[in-house]
Amino acid sequence: MVKVLKGIKLRLYPNQHQVDQLWQMFGNSRFVWNQMLAMAKERYRNNPSSRFVNEYGMNYLLRPLKQEYPFLKQSDSTSLQVINHDLVQSFKMFFKHQGGYPRFKNRRASKQSYTGRSTCRVIAKHRMKLPKLGTIRTSKTSRVAGLKIKRYTVSYDSTGRYYLSLQAEASAPQALPKTGKAVGLDVGIANLAISSDGTKYKTFNAEWLAKQAVRWQSKYNRRQHWAQVAVRQWNHNHKTFKAELTDYQNWQRARIQKARYQQKIANQRKDYLHKLTTALVKQYDVIVIEDLKAKNLQHNHHLAKAIANASWYEFRTMLAYKCAWYGKKLIVVKPNYTSQICSRCGHHSGPKPLAVREWTCPKCGVHHDRDINAAVNILHKGLKAIG
Repeated sequence: MVKVLKGIKLRLYPNQHQVDQLWQMFGNSRFVWNQMLAMAKERYRNNPSSRFVNEYGMNYLLRPLKQEYPFLKQSDSTSLQVINHDLVQSFKMFFKHQGGYPRFKNRRASKQSYTGRSTCRVIAKHRMKLPKLGTIRTSKTSRVAGLKIKRYTVSYDSTGRYYLSLQAEASAPQALPKTGKAVGLDVGIANLAISSDGTKYKTFNAEWLAKQAVRWQSKYNRRQHWAQVAVRQWNHNHKTFKAELTDYQNWQRARIQKARYQQKIANQRKDYLHKLTTALVKQYDVIVIEDLKAKNLQHNHHLAKAIANASWYEFRTMLAYKCAWYGKKLIVVKPNYTSQICSRCGHHSGPKPLAVREWTCPKCGVHHDRDINAAVNILHKGLKAIG
């Protein structure tokens, strides 16, 4: 039986004792990362020709580190090994020029997490057992029933909530029935996807939520400014006690409220993309999309926000794994000249400004909608690629 890896995210509801334990484990993971990174930097500084300490070498150093710092024993031992693995991977990406030099982690970061490979299992409805934490209240444990959990991640985000992310091994979903249809998809800004059939799928828009997020972002910035002013004044006049920014609750409330609106927008956008991609995979056997580099396109500051809101990369990622799961085919083609070539006769009419949404082919006289014409050309490219 074919197995696939699934990601499942559950909400956690820890009690106060478990909250204290979680923050200890967040701190331990951050401490080990910083210690190993400092060791690697110091080693290179003392002897630039020395070999890089690999993952096995870092894991070997964990035992003396635990003897020197006994509080590390409060963490799941596999979570510290995962930290070493992640640090080695970061260095490998850096050596390949695919990322920057690893940086030290800050305890004031808005998101904290740790990952482990130990066994965690469902104990009862809305109850799971996690290493070191014992039984903890969760949501939707029915989603985990019968799955083999490979690794888990406990995280705390800027909204003040705790989450459990599971990587589980499950049986591959049953293939969807064949429809014999193929479609080309051209992605855009006003319309997320335009099909070669002429259907236009709107880009997700949460106008009211976006206004609330902007409103609370303004409150957050204003309250942060006045909190910083108050901290400077207090610490100037009172030498024996140092006030911290986190002591100002109005600012902290604005930070959490802003983050919750932003997360609500992100969750609704992801839900919309899931429904759209599932509908496309059910309707078509072959889906052809263009290979756009969204990161490069975002260098245009006039369109960067709209491109980010459209979530082209997430749309393509969902299509890729759903096609693999349900026995459909996804083809990626280069987008060169797809909006400039007539899909009827193949005449190349040259580049056009973005403001031009419709045009008429000077050779065959066919009137084109720019996006639908591009989608048809994308489909032709994909069908040609598979013969």
